[in-house]
Amino acid sequence: MSIHILAIETSCDETSAAVVADGKTICSNVIYTQIATHKAYGGVVPEIASREHLRKISAVVKTAIAESGVSLHDLDAVAVTKGPGLIGSLLVGLSYGKAVAETLDVPLIGVHHLAGHLYGGIMSADGMEPPLVALIASGGHSSVVYLREHLRFEVMGETRDDAAGEVLDKVARSLGLPYPGGAALEELAAKGNPDALDFPRAWLEQNSFDFSFSGLKSHVLNYLNRAAMKGETVNMADVAASFQKSLFEVLAQKAVNACKTKGVDRLILSGGVAANNTLRQTVAALAATEKIRFHYPPKTLCTDNAAMIGAVAYYKYLHEEFNSISLNATANIPLENE
Repeated sequence: MSIHILAIETSCDETSAAVVADGKTICSNVIYTQIATHKAYGGVVPEIASREHLRKISAVVKTAIAESGVSLHDLDAVAVTKGPGLIGSLLVGLSYGKAVAETLDVPLIGVHHLAGHLYGGIMSADGMEPPLVALIASGGHSSVVYLREHLRFEVMGETRDDAAGEVLDKVARSLGLPYPGGAALEELAAKGNPDALDFPRAWLEQNSFDFSFSGLKSHVLNYLNRAAMKGETVNMADVAASFQKSLFEVLAQKAVNACKTKGVDRLILSGGVAANNTLRQTVAALAATEKIRFHYPPKTLCTDNAAMIGAVAYYKYLHEEFNSISLNATANIPLENE
């Protein structure tokens, strides 16, 4: 008999609920995005985000259950994102999830947000099982993770400053592009020459899998400022394309190097930045040279969504890794603590 889990994700500015069967089958996956609300501010405003979650969560959960065709009384557990994320946003989803779990008298399962992104890749591919390496690139995180077996995470590298999605948004803003910057920058970069400008690549220490993109961001901003001071015309498309190339080459190379270090031939790309087609192509080309099987999830599973939370929760359910009603949200929590 299938295990059906109601999952809730509210870590940032998407209110999402899903019903997932056996960690793979998405019965429903409803996402309400707040992009239009935050666009006027050029980024996510935490207080507004939590208020929007409060306003929408009940309708989103009810819609997810209705669309799934699974009755409330056939749910086996409720999964919620416990962190990391915006604390106010997390608390909305967690409180609602607790109430549902208590009402139905089913287990409550807290899930790490980054584990969700990783499992968004696993659930969307056949045969993409551990051991494997995942490159998780999003607005708040850039991580290389080794999944030895289900739920056993080793963070091999992570960002030391700006995450990939964060620096994409900041450079996009400096180019005068609208929020959200990553998508707009990708569109502009498609019209430019990625070899027009030689921006730096931060490889850091030998054999390091960490990332540091603040220097690249500063280099691009300084280039634009110097050009403006001198009255020089800048080809914005070339800047966008060259910046993307520098950023994505580092992400791709470190992910492939991690596979070689661990002796695995499976690599997953996930997280919001994984929706970028140029990044997908860059990693795919490099992985192919090393005969590494490469997979990325569909775009609906790259951005924040509840289905990925339900995928992780299934394996926790099998191991009876349940949480008490006292579970609290945590803004920052190591993935190894999952």
